[in-house]
Amino acid sequence: MSYWLHSGSHADAGPIYVRERGELHVVNPGAGGVQSAPRRARPLRLFSGGFSVELCLNGEDDRARRPRTDHFIFTYTKEGNLRYSAKSLFGLVLGYISDNVDHIDSLVGFPEQIAEKLFSAAEARQKFTEPVTGLRALQKFTEAYGSLVLCSLCLRNRYLVISEKLEEIKSFRELTCLDLSCCKLGDEHELLEHLTKEALSSVKQLLLKDNALSDAGLRRMTAPVRVLKKGLQNLLVLDLSCNPKITDVGIGYLLCFKKLSCLDISGTGLKDVNAVVKRIQTQIGLVQSKVPLKEFDHSNCKTEGWAEQTVLQWEQAVMEATKPQEDLRSRTAAQRFYGKTHRMEEVVKCKLVEAEPKASGNLQFYKEDVQNCHLPLKKEVAGSHELKNNKKRALAEQERERTSKQKHLCLTVEDWDLLNTY
Repeated sequence: MSYWLHSGSHADAGPIYVRERGELHVVNPGAGGVQSAPRRARPLRLFSGGFSVELCLNGEDDRARRPRTDHFIFTYTKEGNLRYSAKSLFGLVLGYISDNVDHIDSLVGFPEQIAEKLFSAAEARQKFTEPVTGLRALQKFTEAYGSLVLCSLCLRNRYLVISEKLEEIKSFRELTCLDLSCCKLGDEHELLEHLTKEALSSVKQLLLKDNALSDAGLRRMTAPVRVLKKGLQNLLVLDLSCNPKITDVGIGYLLCFKKLSCLDISGTGLKDVNAVVKRIQTQIGLVQSKVPLKEFDHSNCKTEGWAEQTVLQWEQAVMEATKPQEDLRSRTAAQRFYGKTHRMEEVVKCKLVEAEPKASGNLQFYKEDVQNCHLPLKKEVAGSHELKNNKKRALAEQERERTSKQKHLCLTVEDWDLLNTY
């Protein structure tokens, strides 16, 4: 033990402490001995020894220290100087709500002017393209504003958009024009069943050209109108061209559309065309046109409404998803070079679609009193007006007898089974 003791003159100076091998000892001068100093209890620590506190500015990470720029609008003056101005409180609130638009409970009774701006802000953030939250947000707008969100929808040749966004398309209400041409939907498609619902009873123009429809599909589509007086009872323009599986029986289901003013059944599988023409003329009052009508040139139906850009975003998303398939063009080009059947099948399909209307002729019908249709036959109709009236009276009496017998036989077992599903 190595320590140094003071002399006796320093005995009154108090106790002397000596550290040996890391331990502290006290020397008692009176006794001349050495005592161990009592160990002090360690103070209670709430945190570890290396704990430190740092003051943060309104944030949990380093982003809080950065100056926020989303609350400002930056522009450049004519001199090239950067200029900024603060956004309005309305714009900040609108942006916050549009970021969380899927959490809105309801928009019923909300002002339309503000709702349109909110829809545009959410559309700019592509909120309606998200798989689950987009559908929920879109339904809030369609339930509250109906036709303002979308009054006309054109999905011509966009079968991929229909398959990917079917639920979103079904959420639209109060549509007046719907174009589903060249989509190859078939009789069993869910969207065709949705056409008979009350949400689309406002449709006045329906274009179903080249959709692989048959008599069974027309029977399902017209069952609510024929029996319940619901569904597409307000239909004015109907295009069923290029559906070769539709026969004379299927045309009979269309006679329930009493408000129909324009009809196109070119390229269908009719057997007795003359009988069908007379039947349509006597029961619906439509006259066959010798020239194509402008209602069926697919130029009037366009996507219109708040969700016009949303539909374009859906289409762009589908196109981006199918981009990897474009890398296979070299392979398909090689197949065409070596005479594979893939190219021949494409050519045959295109020719069939173009040749089908020519085979059965132009079977487009219109009402004589409709002003917006092409009426090249006014002179002929005026010259033979009396003859047609006499024929109509004679045919009307015959048709009354036929319809009175058919009224009891119009509902089959299949019709009742179909109506039970509604």
